[in-house]
Amino acid sequence: MSGHHDHSHSNTRAFAWVTLINLAYTAVEAWYGFSTNSLALLSDAVHNFGDVLGLGLAWGAALLAKRPPQGRHTYGWRRATLLSPLANSLLLVVFSGALGWEAIRRFNAPPTIPPVPVMVVAAIGIVVNLAAAAFVHGGHENDLNRRGAFLHLVADAAVSLAAVLAGAGMMLFGWSWLDPVTALLVSVVVLVGSFKLLRDSFDAAMDAAPAHIDIEEVSTFIREQPGVVAVHHLHLWSLGSNEIALTAHVTRPPAPDDSDHDGFIDHLNHALDDRFGINHATLQVEHGRECGHGCHDRAAHHDHHDH
Repeated sequence: MSGHHDHSHSNTRAFAWVTLINLAYTAVEAWYGFSTNSLALLSDAVHNFGDVLGLGLAWGAALLAKRPPQGRHTYGWRRATLLSPLANSLLLVVFSGALGWEAIRRFNAPPTIPPVPVMVVAAIGIVVNLAAAAFVHGGHENDLNRRGAFLHLVADAAVSLAAVLAGAGMMLFGWSWLDPVTALLVSVVVLVGSFKLLRDSFDAAMDAAPAHIDIEEVSTFIREQPGVVAVHHLHLWSLGSNEIALTAHVTRPPAPDDSDHDGFIDHLNHALDDRFGINHATLQVEHGRECGHGCHDRAAHHDHHDH
């Protein structure tokens, strides 16, 4: 439990740091945008403020996930870490669409932008966003909440880099069209990058099995355990970040006594955790090949079992 507590504490602390750092940078960028009358910096400040809201969602979700189960919330608030990346990915999609629309609108009359302030402030943005991304990088592959925040920060760094390159082109060659072209390219990159997060977070919110786990492989693994005849009503879903739940009816032949019942369940729980990372398994052991406990119209099941 102490390891889980330390992980949760570092999780919320990382989100706190990146949210506050990005909020501070957004304020500085907005101030420079007003002082230089730079629409590019002001629009990027608005976009960064939207990202701060997204990071705030991830921070809040990590805090909610620490609340213990109580009352009607028998699983606690773990699912907040699955709903947050869904909202986060929607923000990314909206941002990329708005950025692309603004870029297309500017093609006919690209505005004159002072390149030096844009380059300096954008260069600071690269450092800030990459440093913040390093805070939430650990474990982001299997943690949708951290992945959402990480993608936000990498997208911000890409926008800042594009702004630096566009500023250099405008300063050296007077190419004012670089501003909308760069913005359009960035919007496409962000849209493509956010689509997978949107799909994965939607699947998780709909209780789909985690993408990195093959449910048929899990079913076969259980059936191959000593004494197992069949597996019924197998369900697999994410409870929250790095927490995977499984329920299943496991059929074993009748034994003279149930002396090995608890030992079998303990062994299989540990085996599922070691092999697949399934750390919240609930197993119902039954005797006989026919299972009628859950086969009724009000609780339809998609079974993974042997006939």
